[in-house]
Amino acid sequence: MRQIAVIGAGLMGHGIALVLALGGHRVRMTDSRPETLEQVPGLMASALDTLREAGAVSADWTPARLAGAVQLTPDLAATVAGADLVIEAITENPDAKRALFAELARLCPPETILASNTSYLDVFPLIPEERQTRALVAHWYTPPYIVDLVDVVPGPTTDPAVVAEIRDLVIGLGQVPIVLKRFIPGYVANRIQSAISAEVYHLLDEGIASPREIDDAIIHGLALRIPILGHLAKADFTGIELLRHALANASYSPPVARTASDSLDALAAQGHTGVMAGRGFFDWGGRDPAELFRDRDRRLLALKQAMKTVGRMEGA
Repeated sequence: MRQIAVIGAGLMGHGIALVLALGGHRVRMTDSRPETLEQVPGLMASALDTLREAGAVSADWTPARLAGAVQLTPDLAATVAGADLVIEAITENPDAKRALFAELARLCPPETILASNTSYLDVFPLIPEERQTRALVAHWYTPPYIVDLVDVVPGPTTDPAVVAEIRDLVIGLGQVPIVLKRFIPGYVANRIQSAISAEVYHLLDEGIASPREIDDAIIHGLALRIPILGHLAKADFTGIELLRHALANASYSPPVARTASDSLDALAAQGHTGVMAGRGFFDWGGRDPAELFRDRDRRLLALKQAMKTVGRMEGA
């Protein structure tokens, strides 16, 4: 059991805290916005209810027990006091992260491990030099209490023993660490997702397919095979020679990289910004966003359990 501090109680922070608490660790969490911190008990109770309903956690994990495992405090110093590990999960703003890490360097003893949940920022230049050997990225995916993947990324001078320690922590939580050799924005999964997104927005902007048709192609084509084979094992079944010929024939040309999409801009201009607004690419029928998120989580859990039953097909 460790004492772990989570800084930032938003979408990712409270989910990470839930995972850590369910893994048997003592957790303290803070946020610079009192209103965000106030929402945490309800959000965590809702997520816990979904997990219990699916049988993913034991029935004795009640909101009361969870409240005892995750202590909420508005004070940063009290949050990090005695922490073995501090996880930064604040806004993706370099100045805010630099200021926080400077404060953490002042408040935390030298042996404390500092980890960032950043999705794409190179945080290592933002961390004081004297803390670099015990600093790294530990990046979860939303919702972290369902999606098992965690990127573990060392900085230029991170002690390998610290990387191994966090990798083992992630494994102990029942999750899957991907240990990168060095930092690269987006890591692996998000970079592949970005490449998919670039093609999806190209297809939309060119009017080649509708949002529903694109999602159907992904769900009934790509997604059916990926959980069992991944991408490279699927390549083995396709045949390496066929893939070499496809590359040689240049059968696919990536769209020109750009920083905007007409389809996204049109939705934003109409206020159709996604589930929280009731509409994005799809009309969510005026349903309560909280219920939509719960429904998503239930479906993800059902798929996750089915994937575990089927198992991954791997070579020797």
